[in-house]
Amino acid sequence: MEIIYVMLVVSLLLALLFLISFIWANKTGQYDDDVTPGMRMLFEDEEVKEKVEIEVKEKPIKE
Repeated sequence: MEIIYVMLVVSLLLALLFLISFIWANKTGQYDDDVTPGMRMLFEDEEVKEKVEIEVKEKPIKE
Protein backbone atom coordinates (compact mmCIF):
# COMPACT_ATOMS: atom_id res chain seq x y z
CA MET A 1 0.00 0.00 0.00
CA GLU A 2 2.89 2.36 0.67
CA ILE A 3 4.13 2.05 -2.91
CA ILE A 4 0.93 3.70 -4.14
CA TYR A 5 1.69 6.81 -2.09
CA VAL A 6 5.25 6.89 -3.37
CA MET A 7 4.14 6.46 -6.98
CA LEU A 8 1.47 9.14 -6.55
CA VAL A 9 4.00 11.66 -5.24
CA VAL A 10 6.53 10.79 -7.96
CA SER A 11 3.93 11.08 -10.72
CA LEU A 12 2.72 14.45 -9.42
CA LEU A 13 6.28 15.75 -9.26
CA LEU A 14 6.94 14.51 -12.78
CA ALA A 15 3.76 16.17 -14.06
CA LEU A 16 4.77 19.41 -12.35
CA LEU A 17 8.22 19.19 -13.93
CA PHE A 18 6.68 18.76 -17.40
CA LEU A 19 4.32 21.70 -16.82
CA ILE A 20 7.16 23.96 -15.71
CA SER A 21 9.32 22.96 -18.67
CA PHE A 22 6.42 23.60 -21.08
CA ILE A 23 5.80 27.07 -19.64
CA TRP A 24 9.54 27.84 -19.81
CA ALA A 25 9.70 26.70 -23.44
CA ASN A 26 6.77 28.93 -24.38
CA LYS A 27 8.23 31.99 -22.70
CA THR A 28 11.65 31.56 -24.32
CA GLY A 29 10.21 31.22 -27.84
CA GLN A 30 10.85 27.53 -28.43
CA TYR A 31 7.59 27.21 -30.32
CA ASP A 32 8.12 30.19 -32.64
CA ASP A 33 7.55 29.46 -36.30
CA ASP A 34 10.91 29.10 -38.03
CA VAL A 35 9.66 27.36 -41.18
CA THR A 36 7.15 29.83 -42.60
CA PRO A 37 9.52 32.82 -43.06
CA GLY A 38 11.85 30.65 -45.15
CA MET A 39 8.96 29.44 -47.30
CA ARG A 40 7.55 32.96 -47.60
CA MET A 41 10.86 34.08 -49.04
CA LEU A 42 10.48 31.54 -51.85
CA PHE A 43 7.01 32.71 -52.84
CA GLU A 44 7.48 36.44 -52.24
CA ASP A 45 8.39 37.20 -55.86
CA GLU A 46 5.02 35.92 -57.07
CA GLU A 47 3.20 38.21 -54.63
CA VAL A 48 5.29 41.21 -55.72
CA LYS A 49 4.58 40.48 -59.40
CA GLU A 50 0.86 40.30 -58.70
CA LYS A 51 0.93 43.64 -56.84
CA VAL A 52 2.87 45.31 -59.66
CA GLU A 53 0.44 43.98 -62.26
CA ILE A 54 -2.53 45.29 -60.26
CA GLU A 55 -0.91 48.71 -59.81
CA VAL A 56 -0.08 48.94 -63.54
CA LYS A 57 -3.66 48.14 -64.49
CA GLU A 58 -5.06 50.74 -62.07
CA LYS A 59 -2.78 53.65 -63.03
CA PRO A 60 -3.80 55.76 -65.98
CA ILE A 61 -1.27 56.08 -68.79
CA LYS A 62 0.28 59.55 -68.98
CA GLU A 63 0.84 60.79 -72.51
